[in-house]
Amino acid sequence: MEKKCNWLTALIIGLCIVISCVALAFGLSHFRAESSHVITATGSASVDFDADIIIWRGSFSATAYTSQEAYSKIKGDADLVKKYLSDNGVTDEEAVFNSVDIGRTYDDVYDENGNYSGSVPTGYQLTQSITITSSNIDTIEKISREISTLLDQGVELTSESPEYYYSGLDDLKLDLIDKASANAKERIDIMAKNTGAKVGKLNNSTLGVFQITAKNTGTSSYSYDGAFDTSSKHKTASITVRLEYGLK
Repeated sequence: MEKKCNWLTALIIGLCIVISCVALAFGLSHFRAESSHVITATGSASVDFDADIIIWRGSFSATAYTSQEAYSKIKGDADLVKKYLSDNGVTDEEAVFNSVDIGRTYDDVYDENGNYSGSVPTGYQLTQSITITSSNIDTIEKISREISTLLDQGVELTSESPEYYYSGLDDLKLDLIDKASANAKERIDIMAKNTGAKVGKLNNSTLGVFQITAKNTGTSSYSYDGAFDTSSKHKTASITVRLEYGLK
């Protein structure tokens, strides 16, 4: 009786193992079949546009033995810069003069053998920076090129390269997403038509990186985490969208 029970138990266990293996195999094959019944495509869209905002930054400095002398000098320089900007059509709202930074200046001291022995203070250097933000791009470009003429008036001014931005970037991006999505769907429809398949529901969508590059620079300027060019007035924006559809 005991042997019969053991045989029956072993048979039941064996059947359970077989049934489990069959169910697992069926499930895996069904999963592979279902997962393979998809079609994917990546669509893209791009547009050329011009910046409508320019930002220019510069700075000027003054050096003197005392802080009072240096401040008097930089205040006079600031008046010359403001006059130059005003004469060239820049408004007070467009130009922002930042606070003055102050620092000490030093000269290195060497002994009679040429060994460095320390430094001694020689005076003060004051620096003030300016930022101009404007939609009048041509005017600010001209100023950024010619403001060095203030050097003739004793203003020690450093000019940075202009930066270019676009105020309608959000709307432009949404429009590109719409066009890239339509492009991806069109590709999917073409592939399905040519293979005799029928497109089902959307399974997944992935938005690619939004890129802004200088116009006519090509894809070599693209960045993995998204390029954002500010050096060029003429730009190209692009984006990709990847769609995955099920097949009926």
